[in-house]
Amino acid sequence: FPFPYTPYRIQEQFMEALYGALDAGRVGIFESPTGTGKSLSLICGALSWLRDWEEKRRQEEARLLALVAGEQDGLNPQQARPGSADTAGEPDWVTAFVQRKEERDVVDRLKEERIRRRKREDRLEKIRHNVQLKYAAKRKRCEEDEAKRLLQLSKEALSQGAGEGVLDQLDLNEEELILAEYESDDEKKVVSGLEEDDDDLEEEHVPKIYYCSRTHSQLSQFVREVQKSPFRKDTRLVSLGSRQNLCVNEEVQRLGALQLINDRCMEMQKNKHEKKSDENDGKKRRVSRTVCPFYSYEQMQFLRDEVLVEVKDIEQLVSLGRETKACPYYGSRFAIPAAQLVVLPYQMLLHEPTRNAAGIKLKDQVVIIDEAHNLIDTITCIHSAEVSGSQLCCAHSQLSQYMERYRKRLKAKNLMYIKQILYLLEQFVAMLGGNVNQNPGCQAVSQTGTVLKSINDFLFQSQTDNINLFKVQRYCEKSLISRKLFGFVEQYGGPASAVKTNKENQKLAGLKNFLLTLQQGSDKGDPPMEAEHDQLRTASPLMQIEGFLSALTNANQDGRVILNRQGTVGQSSLKFLLLNPAVHFAKIVEECRAVIIAGGTMQPVADFREQLLCCAGVNPAHIVEFSCGHVIPPENILPIILCSGPSNQQLEFTYQTRDLPQMMDETGRILCNLCNVIPGGVVCFFPSYEYEKQVYGHWEKTGLVSRLAARKKIFQEPKKANHVEQVLVEYAKCIKRCSQTGGQMTGALLLSVVGGKMSEGINFSDDLGRCVIMVGMPYPNIRSPELQEKMTWLDKTMPRAAGQAPSRVLIENLCMKAVNQSIGRAIRHQKDFASILLLDHRYARPAIFNKLPQWIRERTQVKPAFGSAFAELRKVRTRILCPA
Repeated sequence: FPFPYTPYRIQEQFMEALYGALDAGRVGIFESPTGTGKSLSLICGALSWLRDWEEKRRQEEARLLALVAGEQDGLNPQQARPGSADTAGEPDWVTAFVQRKEERDVVDRLKEERIRRRKREDRLEKIRHNVQLKYAAKRKRCEEDEAKRLLQLSKEALSQGAGEGVLDQLDLNEEELILAEYESDDEKKVVSGLEEDDDDLEEEHVPKIYYCSRTHSQLSQFVREVQKSPFRKDTRLVSLGSRQNLCVNEEVQRLGALQLINDRCMEMQKNKHEKKSDENDGKKRRVSRTVCPFYSYEQMQFLRDEVLVEVKDIEQLVSLGRETKACPYYGSRFAIPAAQLVVLPYQMLLHEPTRNAAGIKLKDQVVIIDEAHNLIDTITCIHSAEVSGSQLCCAHSQLSQYMERYRKRLKAKNLMYIKQILYLLEQFVAMLGGNVNQNPGCQAVSQTGTVLKSINDFLFQSQTDNINLFKVQRYCEKSLISRKLFGFVEQYGGPASAVKTNKENQKLAGLKNFLLTLQQGSDKGDPPMEAEHDQLRTASPLMQIEGFLSALTNANQDGRVILNRQGTVGQSSLKFLLLNPAVHFAKIVEECRAVIIAGGTMQPVADFREQLLCCAGVNPAHIVEFSCGHVIPPENILPIILCSGPSNQQLEFTYQTRDLPQMMDETGRILCNLCNVIPGGVVCFFPSYEYEKQVYGHWEKTGLVSRLAARKKIFQEPKKANHVEQVLVEYAKCIKRCSQTGGQMTGALLLSVVGGKMSEGINFSDDLGRCVIMVGMPYPNIRSPELQEKMTWLDKTMPRAAGQAPSRVLIENLCMKAVNQSIGRAIRHQKDFASILLLDHRYARPAIFNKLPQWIRERTQVKPAFGSAFAELRKVRTRILCPA
C-alpha cells in the first residue's frame, strides 16, 4: 500500500482487512484507536482498492473491445460462438444473432464511456496545465460583473421612477443587458437539452467512495490527510456541505438559521426560472424577485472542473467560489458524478431526501462512515422531531393572519392546504390539553406527565387520520410556505414574533395595527419568551413543525409519538421518536457495493451488528469485524479496576448508594491520594452534571475541596458549550505553568461529565491527561419514557443474547459506549502514556469487562484493595518524573 511513511504493523493489517472487505463487497465494522493513524489507513487502503478496481475494469474493457474487433476482422458467428441450438430450441443463427446484438450493445456502451472519460481527463488536464484558460475565465467574469452592475443601475432607475435623462444614459447598454437577462433564462434550456459540450453534467457516476463523518472540522481534517497522502495528485475529490457552510451570497448568509438559508436559496432559484413568465403577466407583484448572482451554470461548471483538478477542503472551496463568482454548494454537486472520493457530513448521506436532493447515487458504490460510535443515535436523531406548544400556537397565529391578509389573492388549492395545516395545528394543541386561540404561556395543563402513542393512535385520537400527510408535506416543500410566512412576519409581525420589524416602511402601520389587534385578541398578552426557543421561533415555527409532520409519515410500528405535558401548554411538547433506525439504513446497505463503519472506539459492537445491520437485512455471514491494538508499548498505559477505597469502603455507585456521604467521602479520598502522586492533568468523569454538582457541594462542606486545591487547581466542565473552549485553555495554561515553575501545585484537576462536551472529540494528550478517572458506571436513566419504549420494542422484536434480555443488553451497551469514549481521551499518540482508573467493582464482571476496548482490556488490572493500586500508580509517577 502506498503510504507517506513506513506504516505501523497494525496499519498494514487494517488496510489489508479493509481492502479485502471492499473487494468482497462486505459490510465491515472497523475499530482503530485514536493515535493509530486511522484516517490515513482508511485513505490508503480504500484508494488502493479503488485504483486497482478501476485498472481491472479498464483491462476488461480493452479485452472486450479487442475481442469484438477480432470478430469483425472476419470470424463469423458460428466460428466465434460454436455450439448447437440452445435450450429453447432456436436455430444457431438466431442464438448467435441475439448474442452478437448483446455484445454490440455492451461494446457501444464501453466506447461511449471511454470517450466520456477521455474527454473529461483531457479537459481536466488542460485546466491543470493551461493558466491562460483561468485568466480568460476571470476576464469573462469581470465583464459579466460590469454588465450586472449596469443592469442593476437601470433597474434602480426604473423602480425609483427616475426621469427620462437617467434612462437615456443607459440606452446604449440596454439592448445588451436585456439579452443577457434572456440568456440567463435560456441557460436552463441548454442544460435540459444537453448540448454536446455540456453532456458531462448528466454523465454516469464513476465508481467512487463516499466518506462521511460527524462534524465539519473532522471532514476538513480528513481532506488534509488526503492532501498529505501519496494519492493527493491522482484523486478527484469533492467536499460537500450544507448551504450554511458553503453559501457565498452574503445577503443569504446573514439570515443565520439553516432552514431560512435553504428556503431563501431555493426561492432565488425559483425566481430565476419564473422571472420571464412573471414579467409577461403585466402585474407588478409585491414579492421581491431577487436572483442569486452566484447561480450561473457556466461559472459553476468552471468551479466543478477546478474542484476535480486539485484536492480542496471546504474552506478552499468557499474561497474559490468567491473568487470565481460561482456557487460552491451547487458547483460541488456538479462534481459528484466524476469524483472518485466524495467527502460529506452524516446528515447528507443518512437522510434519504437530502441524499436525493444532492444527486448522490449509492448504487454499487462504497460508503465509509467514520466516527461511527454514535451511528444508531445519529440515525434516530436525524429522523426524530419535536415541537413545543408555543411553536404550534405561534405558527397557527401567524398562518391565520397570513390567510386573512391574502385570502382574496390565494388560489383555492392554496387555501385548502392552509386550512388543513391550521386544522392540524389546532388538533395537535388540543392533544396537549390547550386551545390554539389562547396564550400558550397562560394555559395551565390539567393532566401533566408523559404519554406515548403509536403513530396511528395519535392521528386517530387527534382526529387527523383523514388528512393525507404525504400531500401536506409535499405542499409545504413545493410551495415554500414556511419561507413565505417568515417573510410575512418579518415585514408585518407583531410583538409575538421574535423577528425584527421593518420600521422604515411607514405605509404598513395600519396593517401592523390590524395584525396587532388580531394577536392581542387571540393571545390576551404576549407569551413568555423562553431563551432556548428563541432560535426556533426566529426561523419561523412552521419550519420546525414541517419536520414533525414529515416524521409522522413513518411506518406505524417503527416510531412513537410522545406527548410531554408540562405546567403550561407552551412548555408542553410533541415528539416523534424513531424506534427502528435500521429501516433508514437498509436502503444504504441494499444499494451499496460495500459499507464500512469505522471508529476509534466501536466496542461493544453487538448493537451495530444486531440493531442496525441484521435488522436492515444484512446476512450475518457478510459482516466483517476488525479491531486492532494500539501503537503504544504495553507499559505506557495502566488501566485499573478499583473495587474499594482507602478506608476499604466497597465502590458501587448505584442510584441507591452513590448519594451516601461515605461514598462521596471515599471518592474524595481517592482523588486526594492520586493528586498527591500524579503530576500534570487529572480528568475525573462523573455520570451526570447533577451528581458532579452534588459531590462537589459535599466536598466543599467537608473541606476536601481546599485539600485538593492545594495540589491541583480545580476546573469544572461548564454546561454551556460556548464556555468549554475557555475552560480548556485555562486548564492547559495552568498545567504548563505548574510544570515549568515546580512547587507544591503540581497541575490541574478537571471535573467532567460523561456524555458532555469533554467526553467526545477533545484530546487530553500528554500532560493534559496523565490520569483519567471514571466515577461509577454511567447507566442511562431507565425511567426515561423514550428509553423504556425502546427497551419494550427491543424485547418484542429482538432475540435474547446469551440468556440476557435485549433491553438489558442495550442498557449495558449504552453505559460502556459512554465509558469507552471517555477513557479513550487520554492516549492520543505513540509516545503518550497515562493511567485509567475505573471506580466501581462491577467493571470486573465478565459481561462488563469484555465490553472494554481490546487494547485496554488486555492491560487492565483488577485491584480489590486501594493499597496495591496506589503502589502501581506511584510507579507511573516515577516514570513521569524520571523518564528513561
